[in-house]
Amino acid sequence: MGDLLFGAIVGAHRKETGEFHYDVIPVGYFQPPDFRRKLYLKKATELTLRLLQQMKLGEGEEIEICGSFLFDETRPELMKQYGKERVHVSVISGRAQDNVETAYLDEIRNLGYKPLVDRDEKRARSFFHMLRWVKSDPDRLRLAKTGWPRLKRYMRLG
Repeated sequence: MGDLLFGAIVGAHRKETGEFHYDVIPVGYFQPPDFRRKLYLKKATELTLRLLQQMKLGEGEEIEICGSFLFDETRPELMKQYGKERVHVSVISGRAQDNVETAYLDEIRNLGYKPLVDRDEKRARSFFHMLRWVKSDPDRLRLAKTGWPRLKRYMRLG
């Protein structure tokens, strides 16, 4: 989510079987004017509910959800639909995190971008690497999350 390129991956992972489904919040949700209106929150909820439906969530099966701001509207909706006792805010790690990360990397490679190998350890370096890639071709600006107010200082093209 915090990366400059592409939209955001919303993934659903079943620990017991390794089953994984994902969908994408398109990058437009992170660009003006939609970003300011926080439409990505509704999209995250819509995609999460659809993914859980696709996975045929079992009766009483627990749901772990990321504490990211991206899911600020999703968490209460899940609790409303599935019950507070079934929904737990968790740090997503292990196989679930790996699946989301792999999906994201596949998507940005499809854009033509080659991610840094050590991008997780060097977040700032990865951001500026993406930024240089975007700036090297102004047409790529449409692939970037340009809604962040602080980003404007970096986005002067040329």
